[in-house]
Amino acid sequence: MSEVAPGQVVLEVRGIVKRFPGVVANDHVDLQVRAGEVLALLGENGAGKTTLMNIIYGLYTPDEGEIYVMGRRVHIRGPKDAISLGIGMVHQHFMQVEELTVLENIILGLREFGIILDTEKAKRMLEEAFQRYGLRVDPDAYIWQLSAGEKQRVEIMKALFRGAKILILDEPTSVLTPQETKELFKTLRKFVEGGMAVIFITHKLQEVMEVADRIVVMRRGKVVGRLMREEATIPQLARLMVGREVLFRIEKGEARPGEVVLRVEGLRAMSDKGVEAVKGITFSVRKGEIVGVAGVAGNGQKELVEVLYGLRRPTAGRVTLFGKDVTGEPTHRIIKFGISLIPEERVTMGIVPTFSVADNLILEIVDREPFSQKVFDGLRKLSFENIEKYAEELIRKFDIRTPSSKTKAGYLSGGNIQKLILARELSRGAYLIIADQPTAGLDVGATEFIRNLLVKARDSGNAVFLVSGDLSEVLSLSDRVMVMYEGEITAVFRPGELPIEEIGLYMLGAKKMPKEEVERFWE
Repeated sequence: MSEVAPGQVVLEVRGIVKRFPGVVANDHVDLQVRAGEVLALLGENGAGKTTLMNIIYGLYTPDEGEIYVMGRRVHIRGPKDAISLGIGMVHQHFMQVEELTVLENIILGLREFGIILDTEKAKRMLEEAFQRYGLRVDPDAYIWQLSAGEKQRVEIMKALFRGAKILILDEPTSVLTPQETKELFKTLRKFVEGGMAVIFITHKLQEVMEVADRIVVMRRGKVVGRLMREEATIPQLARLMVGREVLFRIEKGEARPGEVVLRVEGLRAMSDKGVEAVKGITFSVRKGEIVGVAGVAGNGQKELVEVLYGLRRPTAGRVTLFGKDVTGEPTHRIIKFGISLIPEERVTMGIVPTFSVADNLILEIVDREPFSQKVFDGLRKLSFENIEKYAEELIRKFDIRTPSSKTKAGYLSGGNIQKLILARELSRGAYLIIADQPTAGLDVGATEFIRNLLVKARDSGNAVFLVSGDLSEVLSLSDRVMVMYEGEITAVFRPGELPIEEIGLYMLGAKKMPKEEVERFWE
């Protein structure tokens, strides 16, 4: 891509249409991207944002419409074409080989370093890029050794190393600490000051107000708003996104904690890589309270949740529910003890995509009356009428947007899959609800709905254990908070007791409270 003047249109899509079975994902979309700007792209789940970006990056082919780069009509048949046109994309889930070094990941697939890798030449070029863009990562470090923020820098450097002048970032702050987010925003400003164009996809409206120059809002496949940042307000953006007013406060009264439901003592567990991921932690959760876990993903939260739900065996320590030892019990017994899980992986762990919505709503209670009746030992007869009636009631109560209860769950949008999971898990009489990243990747409307459901569960006497990479969510929902870093609890506090910057230091492991203080907090 040749040199461009600030404000020049470097990318334009005209009349883009993309259809999938039963849905028009992009409905005659027009979009312009200019050099020297951050363009924020907003919209609900299913609004068509990612589909549009996948078309620009060559992962999808449009059914109708045209794409122009630097005023010239182009046909992008795959990512290779996009890269050759100066378009780079950093996906929400990083595309990296964990066992390779930073340098190896960045130059993977590039031919200019020879059949036998010229490491010194590659390092020199990488050092020049580090200095030019203000991004720095140890080139000899292995990917598995890096923090989430460092991994993201590697992804950005991969795009820049391939000559990207138009950079698409999909939910780039979802795994970052507050400090890392600020650093990313500084980097983006450097990019656009140097003449690049950045397309920034996010659900966090406050971030849009911080980093965007222009804002485009999509709803149901169409563009419904184009604004300069100075013209926009957060309530206005939310209204454009979901088509109604959105409350940005959680209606949450004082907690009335009761008896201890969950008690964890000295818990230890290994990761899939054979290293210790949970390192002797102790905490408790009471009836009528939400205990939140803050921390960057990959610091033991996943392994902790899996131990609590019987998906991973601990190596030491105890887990008790109402004083009963349930350590190492299998998942089917954990469910019967009264623990529900809203899993991070919605589709792979939360539903059976090929089953109907109704079938997914009774997965864990299909062996109970009135959904099935015992015929004789080991055999039960399903009551389809009662299953259908129960499903219709939950679809209405939890506002699950589905053509019918017979629709396959895999056809639903991400937000409605999450509502289905919440409907199932909150309606089967569990005492403890484990909510793992319950609103990650969801739009403001679905996020508001789900957060209020968790507060209602707390107020109904449930114990709620919340794990979230969104610090603002943890602070707004939780009654008590613990910070995890490298498998340990580095801080405990109640919302409002610590400034955001200090919490960020605990999340990065730069500060740590004494173990005695942490354990005393749960007494």
